[in-house]
Amino acid sequence: MSEDDFTRLVEAEQRVEPRDWMPDGYRRTLIRQIAQHAHSEIIGMQPEANWISRAPSLRRKAILLAKVQDEAGHGLYLYAATETLGADRAELTENLINGRQKYSSIFNYPTLTFADVGVIGWLVDGAAICNQVPLCRTSYGPYARAMIRICKEESFHQRQGYELLMTMMRGTAQQRAMVQDAVNRWWWPSLMMFGPSDTESANTEQSMAWRIKRHTNDELRQRFVDMSVPQADALGVALPDPDLRWNAERDHYDFGEIDWAEFWRVVGGNGPSNRQRVAHRRKAHEDGAWVREAAAAYASRQEEVVA
Repeated sequence: MSEDDFTRLVEAEQRVEPRDWMPDGYRRTLIRQIAQHAHSEIIGMQPEANWISRAPSLRRKAILLAKVQDEAGHGLYLYAATETLGADRAELTENLINGRQKYSSIFNYPTLTFADVGVIGWLVDGAAICNQVPLCRTSYGPYARAMIRICKEESFHQRQGYELLMTMMRGTAQQRAMVQDAVNRWWWPSLMMFGPSDTESANTEQSMAWRIKRHTNDELRQRFVDMSVPQADALGVALPDPDLRWNAERDHYDFGEIDWAEFWRVVGGNGPSNRQRVAHRRKAHEDGAWVREAAAAYASRQEEVVA
């Protein structure tokens, strides 16, 4: 396959498969994007896992355990997708814990109350769904197929988070205040999940030409805002944006300016929990070394038996 053949393939909305020829830039872009996605799923287990032992009921504990387990599975699907591109999973993990690769900035904020668990389900997983559903049609086959299952599970996570918040909003005044406080803290970081504005995004144009991305960052951010406002109204919470209002001419909600200085500060490793998240992942990786060594030794012996 030549580069012209590759271009015709993606423009015809057909899938690129691991054995197909692809430009080096396409392969590098996919490895970067899918690895960052995988890292985000694994790091994203931490904020909510922090509440498993303190969940207010056995039902809530079971739900949270299942959700965190799902996120681990998502990370594994995505690491496997990078391996079809020639990436080494161990090397990707080393890149993460040594700061050479990034993960979603949203996970660098602390979960201060149990209401944060519900807001993460509603807003953070809701933003993830807006980002990820179009990836079910991305041009690289293994990534697109992994995203189908991931999006189904993320949709369940969002419903679970929203149900938790609805339950708390029917509770005491203290519980309702806890939900509003969590919304106040997570709303703007959730908008930052879509990345820099289109004018500042270095990768969007090429990724869309290759059909890796289907929509720009700002298009997805607008879709998320439009989706969230009626949900907030039904929930009975106020989104913390005095500039948020319906624009009949655009047929969309207008919203305030994101604090891009905060966004770049957190992306640069200086958020409230950046160091804690990476240190925890590094310790987990080091503590699991004996498991990887034992598995490798067992696999080696099995190969010797077969030989």
